[in-house]
Amino acid sequence: MFDATTASGRAAVEEQAGRRRLPVVDLVRCSRCGLPETYETIEFDSAGVCNICRQREFRDSSIDWDARRGQLTELVEQYRGKHEYDCLIPFSGGKDSTFTLYYMVKELKVKPLVVQFNHGFMRPTLLSNNERTFRKLGVDVLSFRPNWRVVKRLMLESLVRKGDFCWHCHTGIYSYPMHVALKYNTPLIIWGEPSSEYTAYYDYRDDVMEEVDETRFNRFINLGITAEDMSGMISGDFAFDPRDLAPYTYPPVRDLRRLKYRSVCLGSFIPWDTRTQAQIIHEELGWEGDEVENMPPGMYRYEKIECWVQGVRDYIKFLKRGYHRVTQMTALDLRNGRIEKADADALVREFENRRPPSLDIFLEYLGITEDEFNSIVLNTVVAPHRPDFEAIAPGDRTWDFDLWYREK
Repeated sequence: MFDATTASGRAAVEEQAGRRRLPVVDLVRCSRCGLPETYETIEFDSAGVCNICRQREFRDSSIDWDARRGQLTELVEQYRGKHEYDCLIPFSGGKDSTFTLYYMVKELKVKPLVVQFNHGFMRPTLLSNNERTFRKLGVDVLSFRPNWRVVKRLMLESLVRKGDFCWHCHTGIYSYPMHVALKYNTPLIIWGEPSSEYTAYYDYRDDVMEEVDETRFNRFINLGITAEDMSGMISGDFAFDPRDLAPYTYPPVRDLRRLKYRSVCLGSFIPWDTRTQAQIIHEELGWEGDEVENMPPGMYRYEKIECWVQGVRDYIKFLKRGYHRVTQMTALDLRNGRIEKADADALVREFENRRPPSLDIFLEYLGITEDEFNSIVLNTVVAPHRPDFEAIAPGDRTWDFDLWYREK
């Protein structure tokens, strides 16, 4: 593992610092939505339009959504009243899982078990939203928060190996509810948006219902690292109980098949529109958005409000791939006809080159310096992008910055 406290580690830091001075490369971008060539699963056609935009065209023009809604109703009726709960709904409290819970309770009248994997960074507004949502909808809730000491070690390991510290969050969110489904004998699991809204791991044009299963989990959720892998990676320098990693393991497929489970996305049955849905849950549940580091003030307050280190995640993406969440959100708005390309480009230029204040807290959690952090991230940069550290400006604090947990 990288260790900048050693002589070899310090040499690595100096070497990486030299790499920062390489000239910046202009990335090829989708002529329609602006996503760059470093975006996951992206391809461009002869017109310079990306496959994500083409998927969206197919979604809007060729899918019979009335028939899909009928399929959802039939699916729910197969399970209604036959188990401890009609379905299980994984829940973060963000816009997508909140809308999913709202839709399933209000439109389909199910009795759900709500399962929340608390990653350890939930913000005050989110916690208030959660409490209000649970009370207004009248649902049973299980919330689980994993061992913080283990979480920090997992974050460091996945950052070093993949340039992505969110391994514990993503694997836990998608694996832990499956364990609960088995324990509570609840075979129908309903998630929010399908991945084909954002990437091409699954494609609307294949006309195949996206199953949220172990294949999908291993394909892009766990970064190619299983819990068993991670156990071996951290065991040399970190004392832990092997059971601490159980929440990050995927249950045996034979057990899920015995349960006759179905694990699907609500967005496979209704057309997904995050902005419209955020407005619905605001009006019906009092769900409130929030400011997020390095996002345009007053815009996209419904997006990624769950985590106080979201700004660090976006910053890493910017260093590695040359874009972050502003590009992703304006790309969605461009596909929806809600913004002009010139305005989207201006927002990207203004807000995507900022260092988030939460980085200081994040470095404290992991016990590394900023030079060490930069060196780690530089090892995972996606070509042909080259980050320009000299162009980075300081970002603004959010209103709740002083409320976030500190180690010291």
